[in-house]
Amino acid sequence: MGLREQLNKRDFRRLIVGQTVSSFGDWMGTLALMYFVLELSDSTTAVGGVLVLRLLPSALGAPVAARVVTRWRRRSVLMWSTLVQTGMAVALPIVPWLVWVYFWAFMIEVAGLIFLPARDASIPFLIEEEENRHDTGTLEIANGITMATSYGMIPVGAGAFGLILYFSQHIGLEGHWRYVAVFWLDALTYLGCYFAIRSIPDLGPGPVERREVERSEQEASPRGLLSAVRLPVVRGVLPGVAVVSLGLGALFSLGVVFVRNVLAAGPVGFGTLVVLFGVGALVGLLIIHRKVRNLAVQIRVGTAVQGVVIFLMALLGTVAWAFIGAVLFGAAATSALVGGITYLQESLSGVNRNLALTAFHAVLRFGLALAALVAGAAADLLRRAGAAPLGLPPSQFVLAMSGLIVLFGATLIRVPGAGGLSAR
Repeated sequence: MGLREQLNKRDFRRLIVGQTVSSFGDWMGTLALMYFVLELSDSTTAVGGVLVLRLLPSALGAPVAARVVTRWRRRSVLMWSTLVQTGMAVALPIVPWLVWVYFWAFMIEVAGLIFLPARDASIPFLIEEEENRHDTGTLEIANGITMATSYGMIPVGAGAFGLILYFSQHIGLEGHWRYVAVFWLDALTYLGCYFAIRSIPDLGPGPVERREVERSEQEASPRGLLSAVRLPVVRGVLPGVAVVSLGLGALFSLGVVFVRNVLAAGPVGFGTLVVLFGVGALVGLLIIHRKVRNLAVQIRVGTAVQGVVIFLMALLGTVAWAFIGAVLFGAAATSALVGGITYLQESLSGVNRNLALTAFHAVLRFGLALAALVAGAAADLLRRAGAAPLGLPPSQFVLAMSGLIVLFGATLIRVPGAGGLSAR
């Protein structure tokens, strides 16, 4: 089945519409949060605290998310998490106090960590898993659509944030009230996602999953994240997820400085790179199910290409290669992550699948934040020491080293039994 056949399925289409609207608000709110914190604190360290907010929910909220997605019906989990996020987004900008903003931003991330695995576990149910159980290509296309609608909203959300701030100045909104408009629009996108999901009659779990939960409760056997990590298929995928998040996190942390100091491209150049990354994600969606037959190969190759692109982007330091690299990077990251999600969905079922997907998103978010913090700190230390290793500026050197680490990490990825899972 192709893209059109998947989107012709009414309930899957409704989930994608809700996902797209919510992702638009998420990216718009992420940029607004960084600028809002900078305005409140006038401190780049405080802006770095925004990255910590993406780390802590993964470390502290993942066990809670694991229990929620295994005990509650997925439709209820998705509806309540988006409804809760609506209220949080309304509350966040009201009080221009850093601790207040940090608290609500943290809580929104915790709710998001609960939403994501429930969403991913719903996809096989919506595309008629029983009929397409062995058709990995069908499931991979569905996962690719979901991921593309998420990352494809990056440039759209960034553009909307800029337009709101531009027009707010012309209508007399000043101070934190400019950000109130952004976050309240973000709240409306969560509400739109809520109504899209509410229109779907059922998202599972099916009878088999419910029996598994009941049996585990009767046997008093714990079904937490640790039990998922003990599974060979999960242990095989998570290192790949961690390596991909390393590359994403390093670019997230150093991208603005790299574009400004190395490429001398300014805000317009950085905005173009963001747009091209979204284009690359869409390109990755269109080609992965046709070019790669084996999910293990897809995960390893996608990760390795990501490392090579980051290394060359940093080493060459040219605008032309940066633009080409942004497209290749988006396609490679999408290929690796979609392959990982598809492999977990195809290899596991029921409670184990829910727990594995929770672990997947926890590792991805934790790795993003940790890599961003480490890469940013390393570049700052080199800059303050006046060091220029290999004659490169600090941000350029750290980015190049990040690419090499990602490339090396790709060689360590071992996905057991994925050879039988064809991406076609």
